[in-house]
This record gives sequence, structure tokens and C-alpha cells, in this order.
Amino acid sequence: MSTTGGIKVFSGTANRPLAEEICHYLSCDPGRAYTERFSDGEFNFQIDENVRGGDIFIVQPTCPPTDSHLMELLVMLDAFRRSSAERVTAVIPYYGYARSDKKDRPRVPIAAKLAANLIATAGAQRVLTMDLHAAQIQGFFDIPVDHLYAAPVMIGHYQENPLPNLTVVAPDTGGAERARAYAKRLKSASGEPAQLALCDKRREKANVAEVMNVVGDVEGRSCLIVDDMCDTGGSLTKVARALKKNGAERVHACFTHPVLSGRACDKLADSDIEQMVVTNTIPLHDGACELENIMVLSIAPLLAKAIKSIHEETSVSSLFV
Repeated sequence: MSTTGGIKVFSGTANRPLAEEICHYLSCDPGRAYTERFSDGEFNFQIDENVRGGDIFIVQPTCPPTDSHLMELLVMLDAFRRSSAERVTAVIPYYGYARSDKKDRPRVPIAAKLAANLIATAGAQRVLTMDLHAAQIQGFFDIPVDHLYAAPVMIGHYQENPLPNLTVVAPDTGGAERARAYAKRLKSASGEPAQLALCDKRREKANVAEVMNVVGDVEGRSCLIVDDMCDTGGSLTKVARALKKNGAERVHACFTHPVLSGRACDKLADSDIEQMVVTNTIPLHDGACELENIMVLSIAPLLAKAIKSIHEETSVSSLFV
């Protein structure tokens, strides 16, 4: 694609530090824009520079408060569309409403599809996202979607800091493929290949989980629970407890999106988890920052590489693994 205005990265209020870090890796200044809210709560946005013919990237995860941040993204997309930008890409490191991806009960919405329709209608011509809760959400969009994974960042960390007698654990059967991918690429501190285990989890209602069985031998081993997100902390703490009951020596966890709503931080602080590794797709709120056993890895270099590849029309597939 030939652009006259070049690459420009703008940010809403959801995760401005991540946008600034992406700009650092791209060696460009953050786009200038005016963001505020009227006294009644409405979002007010104005672009403070010429973007005609530009290749625009809007960094805005739709993290809590999800509705506010989603509306911010829609308003910004509309502004750039009306300002004659040549292409507008919505960079959504965390995609809200992703858990509402199917009609698994009578008379419920598919909000993930609704959000996809809104984003495209507002003016996005492309979406760049990371670790969707359900991979099929890519198909909800009628525009191109580049779906990245935090796995290279996470796996790199544990390759540099290997755990002894490592077993990678899927917290539910749906996460088995993700856990298997980690186990294939990780080794124990002694150099032995990592083993794989999973938990059979029964969820009676939203945000309430009950672990039933641990499938695999975890006795005397260091267990690494791998997941895409942690919301209330209920599933994660119950999986950790089940692993300890089955003889696990140590329990670690890594997940991409640290939503950590409600009493999640209190639950995790009192849990059997020694350390949690997360990414900065979502900024940690004050309560999460106080957790002593949490480490944040940056996905800004990964997103910056993807943005550069999209801008230059080169392959992004090497970043998907």
C-alpha cells in the first residue's frame, strides 16, 4: 500500500502507556489528539494533526470499563474515517465481549459478533488483536483480522527461567491445544521435555467454576497453568488448589490478559500460586499492582513488528506462532 501521510499511531484512554511503548519501538511520535469526557460522561475526541492519506493505527483494548472503552474506539474510528485517512487499523490487544461468542443457552446474544459489526461499521478497515478468547471470533469480522499470540513472549520468559520438573497445565479441556503448544517448546531446568496435564472443569454459571479432576501426573512436579485471561480468579485458584491436592510441588501461572475484576486480587494473593506472569495488553489496576507474585511482560515489540509489517505490506504470519 502506498501512503502519502505514512504511519501514525494514536491511542484512546484504555492503555496509553502501551501505545507510547509501541511508538518507541517504531521510532515515531504518538499521534496528537484531544480526548476528554463531557460532564455527562460522553466521550469527546478531536484529531490535532493532519491524517489525510495516512496509515492509521488506533491502540485501544476494550478492557474494563468495557462499554466506555468500546465506545471510545468507535468514536475514534469514525473521526479518522471522516478525516480522509487512507487506511484505519484498530489495534485491540484485548477484545472485550469475546466470551459471548455463541448461543449456548436460549435467548442470549452473540455480543462478540455485535462488537465486530460495530467496529467495522465505525470505520475500521483492519483489526490487529491478540489471544482472542475464542479463535473463531476472527470469522465474525468482514474485514481482515491479524490474530497474534503472546506465546512467543511467554515461552521466551520460561526458556530463560526454566522450572524444575515442568508440567504445563491446561485449566480446562478447551485450553488443551494452547497448553500442548507451550509444552512442545518448553523444557525443565534439567533439560527434560515438559509434560502435559489438564483439568476437567465444570462451570455451573458465569464466573463460577468447579474443578473436578486432574488428568495427568503432577505429583512432585512444578506446574505451569497456561490460559488466555484471568477475570475473577475463581478458575485459576481452584485449579491451583486441585494441583496441590494431587501432589504438585510448585504452582505457577501465566495468562495474557490480567482483567482481575472483583475480588480476584484477594483470591490470588491467598492462593497456592507462587508466581503469575501476565502481559500489558491491559494495564494493571491499583489492586493488581500490589500483588507481590505478579510479573508483567511487554507485548509492545510484538505489536510494533506487526504494525510495521502491515504498513509495509509484508508477511505477518511469522508472528502468529
